[in-house]
Amino acid sequence: METKNYLQDIAHIKIMMSRSSRFMSISGLSGILAGIYALVGAALAYVHLTSYTHSGYQGYDLVSDDLRSTLFFNLLEIALVVLAAALVTGAILTYRKAKKLNEDIWNPVSKRLLANFTVPLITGGLFCLVLLQYDIVGLVAPATLIFYGLALINASKFTVGDIKYLGLANVLIGLVATQFVGYGLYFWALGFGVFHIIYGAIMYRKYDRPTPNPSQRAGN
Repeated sequence: METKNYLQDIAHIKIMMSRSSRFMSISGLSGILAGIYALVGAALAYVHLTSYTHSGYQGYDLVSDDLRSTLFFNLLEIALVVLAAALVTGAILTYRKAKKLNEDIWNPVSKRLLANFTVPLITGGLFCLVLLQYDIVGLVAPATLIFYGLALINASKFTVGDIKYLGLANVLIGLVATQFVGYGLYFWALGFGVFHIIYGAIMYRKYDRPTPNPSQRAGN
C-alpha cells in the first residue's frame, strides 16, 4: 500500500513539473479544424487561380499586372480569413482545455511558448513580403511551410513534444516544394491541411479523448 502511494506521489510530482515547464492545454481538435479550414481555403484559392489564369498556378506569369493585383488581394483575403478562423478556434478550444486542467492560459510558460513561436513566424512573413516585392511568387508557399515548421520546432520546447514532428514534416515538404514551384498550392494544402488534420487526430487521441474509468470498463 505504501509503495502504491509512493508511486502515485512520484507520478503527481512529474505532472506538476511538466505543467510548470510546458504549456499542455493545446487542443488536438483545434489542429483538426485548422487543417479543414486550410483545405477549404486552398480549394477556394485554386478556384480563383483557375478563373484568372485558366491553368492554375502555372499560368500566373501570363496574367496582366492589373489582374495579378486583383488575384493577389483575393488570395490574401482567403489566407487572412483562414488564419483568423484557425486562431479564434484554437484560442477558444485552448481556453476550454486550460480551464478543464485548471491551468492558467496566460502564464510564464505560455508567454515563452508564444515568443518562441512568433519570432520565426514573423521572420518568415517578412521574408515572404520580400519575395513578393521581387515578384518571386513561386517560392512564397514553400517559404511559409518552412518558416511555419521552424516556428513549431522552436515552440515544441514549451508544449507537447509531439508538435515538433508536425514542424519537421512542414519543413521537409517546404524544401521539396522549392523544386516544384508551379505546385506550391498543393504542397500548402498538404502541409497546412492534411498534416494538421493527422496531427490533430493523433493529439486528440493521445491527450484529449476522455478515458473511461475502471467502473465503465468493467461494465463494457
